[in-house]
Amino acid sequence: MRTPGEFRIVDQLQRLGEDIDHQELRYHRKRVLVCKEFTFDAAHHLHAYEGKCKNLHGHTYKAVFGISGVPDDVGITVDFGDIKTIWKESIEPYLDHRYLNETLPKMNTTAENMVVWLFEQLEMALSTRIHQTSEATTRTEFVRLYETPTSYAEARREWMI
Repeated sequence: MRTPGEFRIVDQLQRLGEDIDHQELRYHRKRVLVCKEFTFDAAHHLHAYEGKCKNLHGHTYKAVFGISGVPDDVGITVDFGDIKTIWKESIEPYLDHRYLNETLPKMNTTAENMVVWLFEQLEMALSTRIHQTSEATTRTEFVRLYETPTSYAEARREWMI
């Protein structure tokens, strides 16, 4: 008998239909949270603000997306690759290596304004791009936008509805 911490090579690769049945792939029917992070570099400045940020400057931002749902019949809530596709096609083109005052809707480009825009973009993309069933509805739970490694703004589902 092997101990849990002992190194070993797998004796036999598990096979679907022989070692595990399709109906065993989903372990539960509970809502879970899936998160994915992205970074982007952008420039902006703030209007009607007396401080350093009134001048044109840049940040390396980090966006964290929290999406919840009930796993499908193979145990996946939302594919990480699908979240990446949403980011690459629907959100990143407006942000990465851009002048945010030009590419975002008319607003003061504060983290507080931008995080709500990110929430709206993700929610819209989830509703149109991800297959939704009555049981496995995915939804945006939160978006967190770091402007610096220690400063962020957050939009949560309960505040957006």
